[in-house]
Amino acid sequence: MHFDLTKLPAQIAYKLLTATVTPRPIAWVTSRSAAGINNAAPYSFFNVMGHEPPTVALGVLRDPLRGQKDTAGNILSQKEFVIHLVPLHLAQAMNMTSAGLPSGVDELIHAGIEVVEADIVNAPRITDAPVAFECVATNCIETGPQQFAVIGRVVRAHIADQFVMDPERGYIDTPALNLISRLHGSGCYGKFPEMMEIERPPSAQAVLAVESSGDR
Repeated sequence: MHFDLTKLPAQIAYKLLTATVTPRPIAWVTSRSAAGINNAAPYSFFNVMGHEPPTVALGVLRDPLRGQKDTAGNILSQKEFVIHLVPLHLAQAMNMTSAGLPSGVDELIHAGIEVVEADIVNAPRITDAPVAFECVATNCIETGPQQFAVIGRVVRAHIADQFVMDPERGYIDTPALNLISRLHGSGCYGKFPEMMEIERPPSAQAVLAVESSGDR
């Protein structure tokens, strides 16, 4: 079946996208307003976009009642934020920060979440999160009415010591992070899935080298 997303109602397009693009990593974003009020909210329109420099992308949708969300407003004005990855034991706390609280309310206080100041950026960092990326916004693109795609450069990464296997080679015990992901449907989340390994095909240079040696 074909769906013309230029003609479908926005909510139907949303359902089609979120039911098929899954699992999605969750960015638990903290930011701070110009008035110094902290904000926290989870977003699953998120991923890593590159590593030279380290780059992330975050999709911030419009609030159906208020329009621009506090996260978008804070990033647009302050250009700084922190992305945390969410382990299973913080799922309920993360969910509490998704509540539709009035603008200007500190979700971190509401959910009883302990934070410290980030090292570089002007935003709080959630202390219990196993992974946190301090980010500086390089581009904020309005993709729709009060909907933004934020491109951020990661300037510092915090990874809890117990998950770092070899810091010099960047080896992390990823399964032990026990991260959750966003699935289809309202309130559906996935735990770290079963894994399978598929060997990557050899490079063109390797294939040519084998062929030229006659070892077929």
